[in-house]
Parts: sequence; C-alpha cells; structure tokens
Amino acid sequence: MKILVTGGTGYIGSHTCVQLIDKGWQPVILDSLVNSKVSVIDRIESITGHRPPFIQGDVRDADLLGKLLLEHGIEAVIHFAGLKAVGESVAQPLRYYDNNVHGSVVLMQVMQQCGVKTMVFSSSATVYGHSSAPPWNEQVPTSPANPYGRSKLMVDHIMADVAAADATCAMTSLRYFNPVGAHPSGQMGEDPQGVPNNLMPYLSQVAVGRREALQIYGKDYNTPDGTGVRDYIHVNDLAKGHVAALAYSHERPGHHVFNLGSGIGHSVLDMLHAFGKACGRDLPYNFAPRRSGDLDAYWADPQHALNTLGWQVEKTIDDMCQDTWRWQSQNPNGYP
Repeated sequence: MKILVTGGTGYIGSHTCVQLIDKGWQPVILDSLVNSKVSVIDRIESITGHRPPFIQGDVRDADLLGKLLLEHGIEAVIHFAGLKAVGESVAQPLRYYDNNVHGSVVLMQVMQQCGVKTMVFSSSATVYGHSSAPPWNEQVPTSPANPYGRSKLMVDHIMADVAAADATCAMTSLRYFNPVGAHPSGQMGEDPQGVPNNLMPYLSQVAVGRREALQIYGKDYNTPDGTGVRDYIHVNDLAKGHVAALAYSHERPGHHVFNLGSGIGHSVLDMLHAFGKACGRDLPYNFAPRRSGDLDAYWADPQHALNTLGWQVEKTIDDMCQDTWRWQSQNPNGYP
C-alpha cells in the first residue's frame, strides 16, 4: 500500500515512516520543512534501507496534492502536517486555523476528488481541555482551552461529517498524550527549532549542555511530589499505533477515535530523575511559578485502542529517557 504522509519529516511522522516501511508499505512524504529538515530522509534510509519519495510542499496547495495522489497511486493518507505550539497558537490564532484547519479541509477535498477514502489524523489529547478527572477515555467531554486544541477538534468534527456523508470513507482521529523518546538506533529523534516547548527535548538539551537548567513550572500541584503529572508515550509505540490504526480503518469505513497513551501518569520530577539515570548525572533544575492553564494531572484510558486495534505501549520511561539521551548525545545539535 502506498501512503501519503503529510509532515513526514517531522518528529512523529518520520518515526511512523520507519514503521510503515518495516510493515512493507510505501510512504510518500510531503513536508513544507517549516519545522523540520530534509536530512531526516537520509536517516530513514539509513535505518530501513529504503528511501521514501519526498516532495517539498504545503498541504494547502490543492494542485500539488492532486498531482501527488494520482502520480504515486496513493491509497491512504496519514496526516501530521500542522503547527503544534500551544502558546504560539494563542498569539497567532489565524495562522493556526489556516494551517491546521484549512490545510486539512484542502487535503480532504483533494482526497475526495482523487478517490482516496482512508485518512488517519494526528489529533491531540488537548481536545479534552480541563473538564474531567483522569483517566481520560474517548467519551470525556471535549472543551479545548486554546486555538491549537480547538484546531485539532475542528478537524476531528470535519472528519466525522465527511465519514457520515460518504459511507465508503474511513476517517480515524488519534488523540496523543505526550510523545517522547527517539529511535533506539540514535539516528532519529526530536529536534525542535528554537527553544523547546516540551519537557523531554528541554531536558535533553540541558543534559547535552545547550541549556543551563530545567525550569519546572509549579511545585504545589495536587500530586504526590507537587509537580505536574502527565502520560508519556514512546514515539516508537506511537508510530506503531498509526500503523495499527491504518490497518484497522482501511477495511472499516466510518469515523474512529482512539486515545494513544500509556494509561500511567509520571510527574516532572519522575522524568527528571529518569533522565539523570539515563545520562549518568543529576541535572540542574529550578522551580518557577505555575503557567496559566496547566493541569495538576492527566493520563489516558487506552483500553479502546487495546480492545479494537490490539495496540498497547511496550516502552517504559527508562526506555524513553535512554533512547532520547542516545539520540541527543550522538546528535547534540540535532539534524544537520
């Protein structure tokens, strides 16, 4: 099966391409390179022995998309392309709605024109907002608290409407929790542009000397150690979840929603200590005031993915930290 992977040179997209190739499927990558580097393709080839076709372009370019789908005989799409920084979305909401919502609408329009019926979408647990105590299953009320989360939920709704209007379409939304880790080879990992917005890449840059210390926002949460608790999932497990979701949904039209998480919460200090163990030294950190909107704790209820897809996480937080440290120590400045 030939699969268009939008945003395929990004962090999760690139790891998913490796898993697709391992399954014997053929990814075709479309990426604008706004937040990634083309050298990722070299790493995919090094790991798998296969160099996927790469097209630099924007998912909002309907003419390019149509040509790409037809010329490559695309049978399904995994859609990662989009912007993902919560704070940036608050400052630039129109940019986020244009990229994330409008881009997804253009993609689905072109898929419809070309007869491509299957799409797996990179959604987010941010769609659940602040409304419920953990664990969060797929029936938790959605109430995203920022434009980034709202853009993801809008696309989820559009996909549901498309599937309702065309009984031959299979539209699957995967709601991630907190992806971390790297490929165990050390050749691929997370390489954020600028100052990292997430815990693990910031920690790894502290460990390699690019940042002075970790800032922990808040130490008075209602959690065992006072720091925020989150559900961290290894990027390889997440990538395997996409393959499982694609294999399932390609044969089953309709709109499907799955939480992809471990079902276990770990605190910021848990992750700090696990990373210190992985890199062999204690890492410096400071406490700072809470950030507005941060929750005490949340984690997934992943039972639906286990029951329906046969998917569950295999990696521990020690695996996540060891693989991240292997990637960062071998590539201290990220991808060339």
